[in-house]
Amino acid sequence: MTIDANIASARLRVAELHAELVRNELVVWTGGNVSERVVGGDLMVIKPSGVAYDDLGPEDMILCTLDGQVVPNSIGSHRNPSSDTAAHAYVYRNMPDVGGVVHTHSTYAVAWSALGIPIPCCITAMADEFGGPIPIGPFAVIGDDSIGRGIVDTLRGHRSRAVLMANHGPFTIGTDARDAVKAAVMVEDVAKAMYVARQLGDPDPIPQESIDRLFARYQGVYGQPDAHTDRSVPTS
Repeated sequence: MTIDANIASARLRVAELHAELVRNELVVWTGGNVSERVVGGDLMVIKPSGVAYDDLGPEDMILCTLDGQVVPNSIGSHRNPSSDTAAHAYVYRNMPDVGGVVHTHSTYAVAWSALGIPIPCCITAMADEFGGPIPIGPFAVIGDDSIGRGIVDTLRGHRSRAVLMANHGPFTIGTDARDAVKAAVMVEDVAKAMYVARQLGDPDPIPQESIDRLFARYQGVYGQPDAHTDRSVPTS
């Protein structure tokens, strides 16, 4: 495929995946965003700032460089990109295996981030998907690449594909945008489950050896043979 075809494909996927954030109740109003690295170019596609989800189509997605700059004269270039663009771009520049980044304001994950408490790995779904606890990242103010730096510093060398940025909310990474959206859905699911568990008592952490076995099985065996891929994102 040509680079133009790859850009068009990324625009379509990212537009469709924003609808998944709404369907899974991970965002409110215009908050949150999905981006995807364009295959074959130092480019990314991300949503415009402050536009209602119901109004987003492929033509509304904004093409940016991996420095976070809007590509002049491209479709949608007259609009401002998401306020998290610099953070997404920093992740792509510094984690070359990452193909998708997602930020949501999902209720339970945000609650953990407000408390500054990592989500402990006490359920098998967490071991499967994240390979351990979901860590807390540093507090950073939106507007530059500070959030991106916090994401990279926290997730580099960590098996988790999610980080709860302190007093802000979850960011997830993936091999592509769909993979990162799946991680965002799973973050909220386990954040809710662990919140409920803590209301009932003191949850028991899964032993590390069992976490390792569950993670290896899910990442390497789970699913259909003809569709199997390693869903983990190298972070080293």
